[in-house]
Amino acid sequence: MHAKDILIDGYGRIREEVHAVLDGLGPEELHHRPAPDANSVAWLVWHLTRVQDDHIADAFDLDQVWLAQDWQKRFGLGLPRHDTGYGHTPAQVAKVRVESAGLLTGYYDAVHEQTLGVLRTLAAKELERIVDERWDPPVSLGVRLVSVLSDDLQHVGQAAYLRGLVQSAAA
Repeated sequence: MHAKDILIDGYGRIREEVHAVLDGLGPEELHHRPAPDANSVAWLVWHLTRVQDDHIADAFDLDQVWLAQDWQKRFGLGLPRHDTGYGHTPAQVAKVRVESAGLLTGYYDAVHEQTLGVLRTLAAKELERIVDERWDPPVSLGVRLVSVLSDDLQHVGQAAYLRGLVQSAAA
């Protein structure tokens, strides 16, 4: 198994979990926040998708799907164009509202396709390429890809936990 195959498998697992966590949720469940400073399922999935979109596009010198495919306009969140959710205040989290889970899965699937497109062509030696010199040590492509994978899995896990809280409270 090659490194790119492991990465493709890992990113595929994110997609599976995103779909599972959103399946059957309506607007009330998507936007429920168990505390005023907490995130919602909608925010968590939007954020993990924005991070993947932003970081993959940057690492491979691509346009973000968010902008290139007009997802930013479709969501109409009233946030800055390049906002990924990093450091959001509770008021900013509250702005991430969608009419249906389908909008979130649609955007995630579009980002996932762009991610798979670059991973399929990835050569092992490219994983050593430095993609961010703002850190010490500088961040290689391999480290960035694993970092995004880890961050996305953590956020989708949080969304799944929150889904469980919401559903158990409704039962």
